[in-house]
Order: sequence, then structure tokens, then C-alpha cells
Amino acid sequence: MDTNLIVKVTPEGQIELPSEIQAQLRPGDEYVVSVAEGSIVLKKIQKSLELDEWFQRIEELGPDPNQPTLQEISEMVKEVRKERRSKE
Repeated sequence: MDTNLIVKVTPEGQIELPSEIQAQLRPGDEYVVSVAEGSIVLKKIQKSLELDEWFQRIEELGPDPNQPTLQEISEMVKEVRKERRSKE
């Protein structure tokens, strides 16, 4: 999202974020805050994923609808081998 949005500061000194931004925030996300000459910039800290997190994300995606069957893979391998033999 490369959009300029307006946020307000409450009387308590807190920033009210628009729903478009709130929808992108996840519990546990961390941000670096840079302050310079009247600007405040938030930059998300990119964390490396643990192996368990990778497996969880893969599981959430579900099966690949475009995954070739073993028969299709076998046919592709045979075709490539045949092409290589004909070039020798």
C-alpha cells in the first residue's frame, strides 16, 4: 500500500490508526520507529521463520491444485530423457 493516510493523535497522546492499517497488523509484529525533523517512520522488523512456523504456513495453504500426479511426473521424466538421448 503506497498511500498517504491521515492519522490523529488522541488527547492521551496515542495515535489512532485507520482500519486499512490495522488490518495489516498482527499480534507479535515489531516495528522500528525513526524520528527525524518532524517525521515519524515505522518500519516492520522482518523476523526469520522457525521451522515449525514454515510447516504451519504450508499446512494452512492446503494442497496445491496444480500439483502434477506421479503419473504426469513420470511421463515428463521419460520425455526429457528421450530428448536428451536424441541429442547425443
